Parts: sequence; C-alpha cells; structure tokens
Amino acid sequence: MALLEVDNLRTVFPDGSGEFAAVDGVSFTLEPGEVLGLVGESGSGKSVTAFSLMRLVSPPGAITGGSIRFAGQDLLALNARAMRQIRGRQMSMIFQEPLSSLNPLHSIGHQVMEPLLLHTDLPRADARKRAMAMLDRVCIPDAPRRFGDYPHQLSGGLRQRVMIAIALVCEPKLLIADEPTTALDVTIQAQILDLLRELQRDTGMAMLMITHDLGVVAEVADRVNVMYAGRIVETAPVAVLFKAPAHPYSAGLMRSRPDLTQERERLETIQGTVPAPHQMPKGCRFAPRCSLADHPCEAAQPGLFPLAPEHFAACIHPLTQDV
Repeated sequence: MALLEVDNLRTVFPDGSGEFAAVDGVSFTLEPGEVLGLVGESGSGKSVTAFSLMRLVSPPGAITGGSIRFAGQDLLALNARAMRQIRGRQMSMIFQEPLSSLNPLHSIGHQVMEPLLLHTDLPRADARKRAMAMLDRVCIPDAPRRFGDYPHQLSGGLRQRVMIAIALVCEPKLLIADEPTTALDVTIQAQILDLLRELQRDTGMAMLMITHDLGVVAEVADRVNVMYAGRIVETAPVAVLFKAPAHPYSAGLMRSRPDLTQERERLETIQGTVPAPHQMPKGCRFAPRCSLADHPCEAAQPGLFPLAPEHFAACIHPLTQDV
C-alpha cells in the first residue's frame, strides 16, 4: 500500500471575480522509502500542494475537493487536534526560508526539543539528549555550544540544518522539503542535498522534494511529477524524464537547464508566462505557449495518458524524441 495517496486534490483561493484553483485536480502516490520530485516554475502550485498535504492552508484559502490518504488515514476527515498529532510526528516539512520559519525568541536547542516534548513521553533531560544528538547528526559543528544559540547567530546553511533537525527529530515516515536549498549558495546547496539523501537512506523515510531546479531532482529523486498551472502534466521515473520528456513543457524545462556537455551561446527559454489564475485557458493550460498546439488542444484539458510503464503525460501530441 502506498504511504501517501493524493486523489483529485483541489485547493482554491478567492479573487476579485470569485475564486481560483491553485491546485486543480492533482493526483499522485508516494511509496514508503521513495523520493518523489515535484518540479515546475514559480506559481505552478507546488508549495500550495505541500501546504495542502500538511493541512496548513490558511483561510480564506481552502481545500474544496479530493482526498489525501496517509498511511491509510483520510487526512481531510481528521479534526484539527488529530491532524496536529500527525503533523511533526509522522509527517514533517522543511520550509523555504529558515530564518522566517524559526522562532527568533527561542534557542535552536529549544526548537529541536519542542517536537519531542509535544509528541513523545520523553522526560525533558532525555529530549535534550536526543535533540543534541540530532544537531550533531545534521552536522552542526560544536553542537553542545550551538544548542543555546539563536537563529540570528547562525549562517543560512546552519539554519537550514536546524530546520532539518526539527523536521526529523521525531523520525517521521514522510518528509516534505519545499525548496530547501533556494536561498543557499551552490556549495552549501550540495551539502544540504547530500545530507537529506543520506538521512533519507539511513531512516527509510519517504520524501517529497519540491523544487524548480531540475538539478536537485536529478540529485535526489527516484520519480518526478512535472507541475504546470495547478495541474500535473507529466510523471515518470527520473531517468526516463531526463532522457525523453514527453510533454512539451517538460521538454522546455530540460532545454532551459544549464548543460556543460553541450556548447550553447545562451540558454533556451520557454516563450510566454504561466497564465494568471483567473485567465486559465479552457483547454490545455500550456497551449498558449506550445508550438505543437492545435484546435483540439485548445478545446479540452487532456488527462494523463499512459506512454510506458510508470510514464504518463497530459498531452495529445506527446514527444517521442530525446532532448
């Protein structure tokens, strides 16, 4: 049985003319121990998907349709108290910006201990020992001294390691990492990705890696969902997607990434922009930017069609050539 099953998820926000769906009919599964990448441009709905899974969508936003089943439980049927028992204990999340996510008034040691005090029966002294060990495990140098430091005293890379420690200290079954390396320089990014992959392998947890960076997906993921304008447009094993993307949007993302093996004067770009939420096309949402689009593309939204085992694309003109 899949650890996480998302079926036809829909999350909406109000606007001046009614409401728009930031996540519109998203379905996917995540197996125990699997690393699934969720990739797409900014504004594609990736972070809203993550917040929906954690039941952290703030009003006036709301989940209005679909289901989220985690370890056999329907998360949308749980009351707030029951959801809090799962959040942080069985499901954890690393947020994009650690400085705004960490509490500036509490030491990092206190913040790593907090999930243990909330979700376990450990005495405070034992919780402190486990939190100290967790800081050491995520490679915080001189953890005993750093235990009493505050977030502003740490570099961006160390703050991100603290966020990882907080997320993993209760040994969750699922970690959601929302752009965990965006604000870091390239060297620190690589260290954080190596750390996440190592911890994932050591603990056997599943991980949903949300990013706009295809390099991150290639580094850590087993399988990838490509998201565009609130919908998943392609899903495939990572090796398959990188070798032969089938959706024109996926192919465009591949062509726009830096590649040191090819000589290019400049990176290619995808023409146009993601449509505004209240101006979604009737048909395929990528059609206005797609060179292959024709009248059928503009008439109706395509569903995900099977192309090969574990490979699906929401396109009536799927590509077959390598990119």
